[in-house]
Amino acid sequence: MTNTFNKVSESIRNASVWQQKYREIMLLGKTLPSLLTALKIDDALVPGCESKVWMYVEFDLTENVLVVAGDSDTRIVKGLLALILALYNGLTPEQVLQVNAYNEFEKLGLISHLSPSRGNGIKAMVEKIQTMAKQKLI
Repeated sequence: MTNTFNKVSESIRNASVWQQKYREIMLLGKTLPSLLTALKIDDALVPGCESKVWMYVEFDLTENVLVVAGDSDTRIVKGLLALILALYNGLTPEQVLQVNAYNEFEKLGLISHLSPSRGNGIKAMVEKIQTMAKQKLI
């Protein structure tokens, strides 16, 4: 887990009720830069997400870390995506495979409040990142 994730998730962790957590997630989504329209192509869409989520997962050879960028067409999903990016960006492939996003979202009190389709979307985003990490280990 990254220090960035700890910082961005602090306000969510400290929110006492779901409505506050929801608001913090949407505010976090506002901090995520939008992808250029030219990058919002079908090949970048994450299958399994109800909302549109475009994600790029690259590998920085000089630093030996994954770099993930993305965007979504809905505010709440964009906030959840921002959490995922904060969780995984800058980790080595080995570290990526050791992170359990579900557990981290559970610790924040999010899992029980997310619809099944949003939960599936989170799973699809994480699987895309972990697949890239596994490919770099081969």
